[in-house]
Amino acid sequence: MNWRLAMSAACLAASLAGGSSFASAAGAPEAAGVQALYKEHCAACHGETRFGGVGPALLPENLARLRKPEALKVIGEGRVATQMPAFGDKLSADQVQELADLIYSPVTPAPKWDEAEIRASQVVNADAGKLPDQPGPGLKGADPLNLFIVVETGDHHVSVLDGDKLERLHRFPSRYALHGGPKFSPDGRFVYFASRDGWITKFDIYNLVVVAEIRAGLNTRNAAVSGDGKWVMVANYLPHSLVLLDAKDLSLVKIIPTLNAAGDKTSRVSAVYDAAPRKSFVAALKDVPEVWEISYDPDAEPVAEGLVHDYQYREGHFTPAMFYPRRTLLKDYLDDFFFTQSYHEILGASRSASKGQVIFLDGRNKIADLDLPGMPHLGSGITWQWTDPTGRERTVMASPNLNEGVVTVIDLETYKVIKEIKTLGPGFFLRSHENSRYAFTDSMMSKENKNVLQVIDKQSLEVVGQINAKPGQTLAHVEFTRDGRYALASLWKDDGALLVIDAQTLEEVKRIPARKPVGKYNVWNKISRSEGTSH
Repeated sequence: MNWRLAMSAACLAASLAGGSSFASAAGAPEAAGVQALYKEHCAACHGETRFGGVGPALLPENLARLRKPEALKVIGEGRVATQMPAFGDKLSADQVQELADLIYSPVTPAPKWDEAEIRASQVVNADAGKLPDQPGPGLKGADPLNLFIVVETGDHHVSVLDGDKLERLHRFPSRYALHGGPKFSPDGRFVYFASRDGWITKFDIYNLVVVAEIRAGLNTRNAAVSGDGKWVMVANYLPHSLVLLDAKDLSLVKIIPTLNAAGDKTSRVSAVYDAAPRKSFVAALKDVPEVWEISYDPDAEPVAEGLVHDYQYREGHFTPAMFYPRRTLLKDYLDDFFFTQSYHEILGASRSASKGQVIFLDGRNKIADLDLPGMPHLGSGITWQWTDPTGRERTVMASPNLNEGVVTVIDLETYKVIKEIKTLGPGFFLRSHENSRYAFTDSMMSKENKNVLQVIDKQSLEVVGQINAKPGQTLAHVEFTRDGRYALASLWKDDGALLVIDAQTLEEVKRIPARKPVGKYNVWNKISRSEGTSH
């Protein structure tokens, strides 16, 4: 397959889907000046059609939670915990206002990516059923469960790494702007990628070939793979939808519009994750305060809607639950969330809230508040067993913070904060392993200390060490080998590297060159739902 041609075709498809360019916006400023401003400062991240790319789509329907005065501030000053830079030193106040007016004006014709477009985009390159179901010669005898999948955005490639020899086995071109977190089939053979411009790719790790691709949306948040390996669910920012695919060949099964309970508003999807023990996907909606659980269990209890006279005798309106959302209505939004190890609860928060929420999925209600500072990144949280001063063992969860230099440790029995561990600056990732006494956190949101990883002792809850890159560089995202012996960290540069760190001595033992490796994911740790990594 010609990947570069396919990427060009994707750009063409986006243009055809929503008009030739952003200049087709109805009611948008007529002056060519704002068009040139957008092209120079915004298009590289948000797309020439405003449908999104590395950054989100800039359309009125996607800006419901961002009022125009706030948008003016974001354009001028940047946005905390994102890649959005400040343009106040490059643009005048009038130019900032013109750009804000543009992004709040509709595109005509409206963006469209429905069933016909999705089905027409599907490409099947290989029949996985006819490929060898054993690791092939390309893996050179490596343990298929101790491989790493490394997303390198510097030149849009993916590497397959041997986690024992710590050597690259294979490297192949990817779609543009992959989401950092690929997902695996339950046996670890297949990995599924989602790109920000909506492409879903299925890759056979055993045979090192792309099996199939489909474009499930125009601007996509992430994807999840079901615990039985049969389904892929895609969370879209544009259009506002969840898209269900057959995991075998990525063919379209169902489009689920993300319409609120009242039926009068649609929403982007904050994130969708698999809850394998529950045989369901769980999704949070970004623009309405609802959490959805979507079962893929054929025997799931029907979903009751409206008033029910008698559950036992099904007196009321009941809908078969498979692939039908069961709603939890909340008072606040969830921009991200974290599963407890039992998968009975989720912990979530919004960017603007002063507290997090604990939601009991079976009861479909909030059961506790979380007293969290700043902007917790709960989706990057981890758990471990901690012995308190009385000798009692507790399960704790820890979360980094996108806006403050702190890691918050929470008792998952009481949902009370045990400790706030001060760090060198706001961070994005927190990682550990069952066999390691340490957890690693970054300060990548800090201007001064983004080059430093700090090491936390999981029993003393103290920072006990640090690993440094050169000042000005970014060091982030740790992932452990299957046995927990080594921790791999990413040096986020176009000519960057993977730093291999001995997880006991904390000494660097090796560097593997990589082109801006934004994330690396160990097959075993992911499919076993390790407590030390995100799920």
